[in-house]
Amino acid sequence: MKFKIAILGAGNVAWHLAPALEDAGHEITEIYARDLDKADQITERVYSAEATDDLDFSESRAEIFILAVKDSAIPELADEVILPEGSILVHTSGTMPLEMLGYSSASYTGILYPLQSFTRGKKLDMGDVPFLVESDDETTLQKLKKLAKSLSPLVYTVRSKDRKGVHVAAVFASNFTNHMIRIAEEIMHRQGLDFEMLKPLIIETISKSLQIGAKNAQTGPAIREDYETLEDHHQFLNYNEALAEIYKLVSQDIIDS
Repeated sequence: MKFKIAILGAGNVAWHLAPALEDAGHEITEIYARDLDKADQITERVYSAEATDDLDFSESRAEIFILAVKDSAIPELADEVILPEGSILVHTSGTMPLEMLGYSSASYTGILYPLQSFTRGKKLDMGDVPFLVESDDETTLQKLKKLAKSLSPLVYTVRSKDRKGVHVAAVFASNFTNHMIRIAEEIMHRQGLDFEMLKPLIIETISKSLQIGAKNAQTGPAIREDYETLEDHHQFLNYNEALAEIYKLVSQDIIDS
């Protein structure tokens, strides 16, 4: 089943999603952004979509309208957008509930949440991206499943309250992990050392964690309860009180778990 789709938003998600949907055989009819130049940047990545800064889609040929915007913009856009009869409005947020779309002019609403970190310009295989879908209408849910499965075999039906749990877990697994790597990079640079020497360790740690489970893969002074080394590291980090506190809290949590 192929769909006609309009995308509201011109950020990182839209940048990746628009060409992926077209490659899957769907037609992108419009790209909306308040800044028309930003909408044009996305339309350049697809065949025949129209860039627009007008939220009146009453004459659109699209059946599915995807809100690919930051969470804080979803309520306002959902309320303001004018949609044709029979349309489906979905958002791509990991945290915003389905009910957030309840006052829109859409006939049906749903969720199409890609569980991935998107960066403009960074090549990404959408076939490896899990999609979490939701709708209170069974026919709409089946359509969203077919849409998601045209992009990836990894499709899950997840309710809003559980999707929030997934998003929180994803922040720990992705955003916090990345931040820890950034801290490590800063420490190395502060010592005048090449961060490259840590990369094999980082790759092995992530690989081992996914293969045998994070609990089994845990190593280091905290899991060994090596308090002498922990104190030595804590003293080393005294140049930055916030980093010293992060080290202390995370180490204690490893010990306690």
